[in-house]
Amino acid sequence: MRHSFLITCGAVLALMMVTVIAQDPGKKETMKTQDTAPAQPEAKVEKTEAEWKAQLTPEQYRVLRQAGTEPAHGEVYKRFKQQGGGTYYCAGCGAELFSSQHKFDSHCGWPSFYDASNNKNVILRDDLSHGMIRTEVLCAKCNGHLGHLFKGEGFDTPKDQRYCINGVTLLFVPEGGKKPETKAPAAEEKK
Repeated sequence: MRHSFLITCGAVLALMMVTVIAQDPGKKETMKTQDTAPAQPEAKVEKTEAEWKAQLTPEQYRVLRQAGTEPAHGEVYKRFKQQGGGTYYCAGCGAELFSSQHKFDSHCGWPSFYDASNNKNVILRDDLSHGMIRTEVLCAKCNGHLGHLFKGEGFDTPKDQRYCINGVTLLFVPEGGKKPETKAPAAEEKK
């Protein structure tokens, strides 16, 4: 099982080397943190590409809207490892996705969780890109690419799975932060 994990990590790291070349080397992206949880979208969040580009950083846009991958072991991952208890929301639409109660250090270089905190906000679909068979993880509210789900790697967690998530796709709210409000669909979300 560990062998499968090492092969997967090796393939992903090779893909990352190509990805890093395409990024702006002068800008270091970090995971956003705020004290108040975002309002939870009730309906699908749909925006034009221009609206997404205006809302997201270039790296968030590349990962969330173009199914990119952030560099392994980057600033985002370092911040993730230092964060205490809290909740992780979609940086695109604010939907609740993961909890620090489910996070663990898989040493793969990206934020890892063994379960989603709100499964109705996560979509899983087959991903056959880059010559690999994987399960893509998407936000169910805005259809943003979050990362991938891997099973059978043998980690000592309650479930035999690892959500390998791009940290730039997440917004972290520490424990004790204000609870989210329910957000009615806005006119711009219905486009």
